[in-house]
Formats: sequence, structure tokens, C-alpha cells
Amino acid sequence: MKKRIFLVDDERDFCFFLTKNLEARGDFQVEAFTDARGILDRINASVPDLVVLDVMMPGMDGGDIASRLNQDARTKDIPVIFLTSIVKEEEASQSKGLIGGWRYVSKPVKIEALLALIDRMILLKGT
Repeated sequence: MKKRIFLVDDERDFCFFLTKNLEARGDFQVEAFTDARGILDRINASVPDLVVLDVMMPGMDGGDIASRLNQDARTKDIPVIFLTSIVKEEEASQSKGLIGGWRYVSKPVKIEALLALIDRMILLKGT
């Protein structure tokens, strides 16, 4: 059964690119959202296996969404990966991909690295 990933990024083209690349592997079903508020309604209807959030978005940013997920008993254990262009790849490797205990990947995203992180996060969730 395919793992369900919710992706939130305000850049429509990036969502399309990432969705196609993640689904091409055949293990994932990706739902992309360009409006951060839309994911909260969707999660109430159906909890995903993992959420990928852009850090900086208009209105509600990735940190706001993660905070709301953490406050709900049904969603607090959903693995979250942040995407950011604020932190460069070199900085990400120095901090082992963690900011405040959260996993993150710097933009531009290297698909292979993101896939490996997704696999680890989903595997850890299952243990």
C-alpha cells in the first residue's frame, strides 16, 4: 500500500515538480497544497503518513502548521519534514538536518536526499 504524503508549498510549479518526482518511485501518493490552511481541513478528514512543509509561506507558515499538528492527539505523531531556502545545504549538513528538533531539507531540493529522509521518517514512525 502506498504511503500518503501531504506537501505544502506556496510555489505551484515546485509542488508539481516534487509531486511528480516522489510519485515516480511508486511508493507514495502525494497530495499537494499551495494554501497552508487547506492542509488542516484535509488532515481532519484523512491523516497522512508524513507531511512536507515549506518554512516560509504567506498567511500561515510551516511552523504554524507543525505547531497545530503537535497540539492535536490525532496528528502529533505525524512525521514532518521542513523545506527551506533560508538554510544552505552546507549548514544543513553541519546541523545534521535538524532545526529545533525538526527535520529539514534545504532548497533547491535534491530528490534522492529527500527520498532517503522520507524513508527514514516513515520507517521510524512504524517502530
